Amino acid sequence: MLYELVAVVRTPSLNEIKEIAKSAGMTVLQNGGVVRGYTYWEKLMLPTRRRAHLVYHTHGQYFIMRFDSNSPTQHLIQRTLRLDPRMISFSIVKMGTKLKDVAEAKGKTWDLDIGA
Repeated sequence: MLYELVAVVRTPSLNEIKEIAKSAGMTVLQNGGVVRGYTYWEKLMLPTRRRAHLVYHTHGQYFIMRFDSNSPTQHLIQRTLRLDPRMISFSIVKMGTKLKDVAEAKGKTWDLDIGA
């Protein structure tokens, strides 16, 4: 199944954001999934002020990861990101289950060199 992870990170360092994205991607690869691509947005204002790890946030760095995996793998990614203190919020959305849904999904790539 194709999933899309939208994550908001509080760290200003692009290297740390890449580390978080690479970690999530490696989890997918280690569990037999496929990473379709990454898209990095930029530092954006959050729609509402969010409290994460005892701190209030108004801005965050956004990135998107599209991946194919099974349901237990995406639950493992959720569990891992929930414990990371650099995360403000994240959401994993199921994009499709049929081959035609997956084939039509497009997006930009963000080179992280995570190939196994």
